Amino acid sequence: MSCRTMQAPDPRLRAAMGLVMLACTPGLLVLFWLHGWGVLFNLLLCAATALATESLLLAWRKQPIGPALNDGSALVTAVLLSAALPSLAPWWLPIIATSAAIGLGKQAFGGVGLNLFNPAMVGYAFVVLCFPLPMSHWASQAPDLLDSLRLSFGASPPVDAWASPTVLDALHHNRSLTIDELFAHHPAFGHLGGRDSEWVNLAFLLGGLFLLQRKVYSWHAPAGLLGGLFVFSLLGWNGSGSDSNGSPLLHLFSGSTMLTAFFIATEPVSGCRRPLSRLLFGAGAGLVIYLIRTWGSLPDGSAFAILLMNLAAPALDRWADRRQQAPT
Repeated sequence: MSCRTMQAPDPRLRAAMGLVMLACTPGLLVLFWLHGWGVLFNLLLCAATALATESLLLAWRKQPIGPALNDGSALVTAVLLSAALPSLAPWWLPIIATSAAIGLGKQAFGGVGLNLFNPAMVGYAFVVLCFPLPMSHWASQAPDLLDSLRLSFGASPPVDAWASPTVLDALHHNRSLTIDELFAHHPAFGHLGGRDSEWVNLAFLLGGLFLLQRKVYSWHAPAGLLGGLFVFSLLGWNGSGSDSNGSPLLHLFSGSTMLTAFFIATEPVSGCRRPLSRLLFGAGAGLVIYLIRTWGSLPDGSAFAILLMNLAAPALDRWADRRQQAPT
């Protein structure tokens, strides 16, 4: 039955969305532990905005509201956005990002099952392009509840007092220190990658493995992205000098790598249908992420990598179909 006329939520979709939100829990808890109450504020604002925007647009389109809200897809978009946005974001940023995600990324194409692009990444890319300054402030420490309220809702000291460059920012703008010196002296660097982001990535890796075990999606897109990023960063790695682009392990455990691999690249509607094309989709995303991190103007280009590969997904599927149908 068409998603445009569906009168009741698909129980399989609702179950899958529930598992995705459950799998995000370890990553969200680690983010909360490391960055404080702003993570919770982002989650609440994104969730409320997603449900409100979805309801308003469905009512405007004269579509049934209950089934669309009950399938859980709007809440999954909200959860993914809240994990991707800076914890020091002002209150209006998650509202705008989520409105763009639901309005432009989902309902503009007709609703769940019809979106051309990953909705969460549409919202994220929208605020990166429109509001680059607040999107570049990541917490270097976890403010307490009162300071978090002040930072998020406008009655705050300068945000620079709480923020510091991420490991990808530091690597992107480094001109004099070796990689060993960065790991030894720069507060953003940890054991494998970012001091905080390596723990966040491990938590999202754990959640992604849970989804693979539950067969919510296949392994092809995550393996393609992680494998592609590993191979291309290995090929571009030039040691620990000051001009180094970073090791494969640094790229795998910094930024939003695991969130993108297991929760973004696996979105079934805007991704690919065939196992081979999913593998290529992930590998292409890994390549674009590495190119943007290394030579682009943004320290982490995961959202734009996924959106570009969303455009390529139909062509990859057609190529995989022809390859499967070709006589041996």
